[in-house]
Amino acid sequence: MRAGQLRHRCMLQSPIRVKNKTGGFDVSWSDLGKIYAEITLPTGRTAPVAEQVKALVTAEIIVRPRADAVAGNRLVHTANGIATTYLIEASLPNNERDMLRLLCSNVPNP
Repeated sequence: MRAGQLRHRCMLQSPIRVKNKTGGFDVSWSDLGKIYAEITLPTGRTAPVAEQVKALVTAEIIVRPRADAVAGNRLVHTANGIATTYLIEASLPNNERDMLRLLCSNVPNP
């Protein structure tokens, strides 16, 4: 038996603002649910930003359509004890509207 295309188990999270002691807000992440996804990493590049070399990894993640899989939310994939966080930049449905392609960037220090 083979694993299907959607073989990666991920946690979908959305940002919430939590009031802090100084009167401002901090961003915290709340879990929306676990989903199955197919994660592919088509591109990666390095760019000099503020006299430092920054690595940017772009991922394409395929999931079943969900109303809460929108830009601004993030996916956390944990494999072998290592968590990788992806920020959703855009969500694009396919022509049949049975799958959703999420264009994501890798979050280095979540």
